[in-house]
Amino acid sequence: MSSVEIIAIGASLGGLRALQAVLRGLPAGLSACVIVTQHRRADPESKLAYLLGRECQLPVIEPEDKLPLERGHVYLAPSDYHLLVERGSLALSVDPPVQYARPSIDVLFESVADAYGPAAVGVMLTSSSADGAAGAAAIKRAGGRVLVQDPDTAESPVGPRAVIASTTVDAVVGLERLAEMLVKLVTGK
Repeated sequence: MSSVEIIAIGASLGGLRALQAVLRGLPAGLSACVIVTQHRRADPESKLAYLLGRECQLPVIEPEDKLPLERGHVYLAPSDYHLLVERGSLALSVDPPVQYARPSIDVLFESVADAYGPAAVGVMLTSSSADGAAGAAAIKRAGGRVLVQDPDTAESPVGPRAVIASTTVDAVVGLERLAEMLVKLVTGK
């Protein structure tokens, strides 16, 4: 298996608490990039990056278009933009919503699969839609890994169940173990 360079995380309903739980467990200096798409309404004054950054040892950034990726950083899809990953950088898009969402988890996951293939991990957290299922399947087809929050512990199990139904996942785990598993995948330990 390739070493992990990119961790892509998708969430919607209940995502703030779930993301805080996962990001809290990631150490400073993590040798991978973390890219997050959280469904949210269009709000340029959103404090989501601030709220996540308070719980995280890594810097949390809402990127501008074409921002170069740096390991050990968390990049949060800005409100009302799709966030795509290109090899070494990020791109923003105002293409139409996917499954009623912009930012879309599928758009993020599919771009990660295309750019990083076996060096990618997709993580599906609590979500009230199937957005992310097609993208998770794309990550698996590209040789990457997929982790899913245990639907029984998710505030909304729809997204995790959709991913489980769409592809063979590598692990279904509770929030309390996700960060530990991600660190092991990144470090190989």
